[in-house]
Amino acid sequence: MITEQTPAAPPHPHRRLALVALLLGEAMNLLDATVVQVAAPAVHADLAGPVRDVQWFATAYTLPFAVLLITGGRLGDIAGRRRMFVLGVAVFTAASVACALAPAAGPLIAFRAVQGAAAALIVPQTIGLIKAMFSGAETAKALGSIGPVMGLAAVCGPVVGGVLTHADLFGSSWRAAFLVNVPVAAVVLALSAYLPENRAPHRPALDWPGTALAALGTGLVVYPLVGGDLGRLPLRSWASAAAGLLVLAGFGVHQRRSARPLVEPSLFTHRGFPAALVTSTAFFAVTNGLTTVVVLQLQLDARTGVLPAGLSLLPWSAGLAVASWQAGSRLVRRHGRRVMPYGLGVLLAGLAAAVAAYGSTAPGHYPVTLLPALALIGLGAGLFTPAFFTLALHPLRPHEVGSAAGLLNAVQQLGATLGVAVLGSVYLAGGGLTAAQDACWVAMGLLGVTWAASARVGTGEGA
Repeated sequence: MITEQTPAAPPHPHRRLALVALLLGEAMNLLDATVVQVAAPAVHADLAGPVRDVQWFATAYTLPFAVLLITGGRLGDIAGRRRMFVLGVAVFTAASVACALAPAAGPLIAFRAVQGAAAALIVPQTIGLIKAMFSGAETAKALGSIGPVMGLAAVCGPVVGGVLTHADLFGSSWRAAFLVNVPVAAVVLALSAYLPENRAPHRPALDWPGTALAALGTGLVVYPLVGGDLGRLPLRSWASAAAGLLVLAGFGVHQRRSARPLVEPSLFTHRGFPAALVTSTAFFAVTNGLTTVVVLQLQLDARTGVLPAGLSLLPWSAGLAVASWQAGSRLVRRHGRRVMPYGLGVLLAGLAAAVAAYGSTAPGHYPVTLLPALALIGLGAGLFTPAFFTLALHPLRPHEVGSAAGLLNAVQQLGATLGVAVLGSVYLAGGGLTAAQDACWVAMGLLGVTWAASARVGTGEGA
């Protein structure tokens, strides 16, 4: 199809300040996906309730975030990306205050779900607004700033949560981990005045039935996994998961037949793209689930408290920052797809070292040898991630990139949800050092799935 070429718009005069607003907005949302992981045991001790609530404090956020991301992007295309961004930040801020004031675990989980839905309005607007404000080489530089900022926000979340909870500012304890969003959001809202309004040139349709099917199917699969003993799930839990898989199969059929599908159908003519979705889901299940297990073991078994638990993740964060910078700036250009298996190999070595660290630690003691293992895990994740996203998007046509990026972000959050549910349940079913080892073995299995699927990422132009 031939499309009319329009002259490029001049760069937006306030694009630098506007870019700060976008990056802060995204960082705030991804920080909140992990900030509660270290604070969760303190939240549970304060609010009481069943132990499975510890996992729901994170899962209630990432699940609606994952399911509604693509719909959030469509709403920006239709109603205006700046409008949806500002609306999302406002709702996110109100939900953050509600989380901080929650009197019990149930309301907190509900408000976390509202936060996740608001995040799904904020994050998809970034790429479209950057393209509307920047031109030429500046566009690539602005887009390139997203990855490092988001990666740093995600890995710093547990550290920030631990520091704020330990600080107990004005007696706020864990509530400060949510209240910190208020000043950040105030800055974002102030700077959003510099954002231009922007929407898609052609009004896309919303696929509400598809969204409902995706939400229902995912919820039915995830719900019985959270807080359950995976080796002794009752029949109703297996029935729920099976029903969820059937609903998700129905979602796939609906997408193929729908005149207004959630995702670009041509994506699935690329042989490597379905493999990229599996890779992303499994990889982020490993990293997010493992973070949960580490902080739970440190607080519930080693009795370290929130600050040492949060600071214990610094080797992971440092390794990830160094390796992702090296991979993004040099290694991927020089070695291409070989960086992915190298990264997974280092990550596997880190998991093996974590198993050994837990095995050599006495119950109730701090696992000192876990720290170098976490550094290896961070290095492996940092090597893998830039190479993966570069290769996953490389063979796609220009009109497919936006839909592909949205879908990859969605399955990343879905993987985080499943990782917290599965690895967290493995640990909580037994507790202690042996259960942490078991969770690492399960993570190795998921890493094997990642390895197998990633071998096909970026291969082939069509089916």
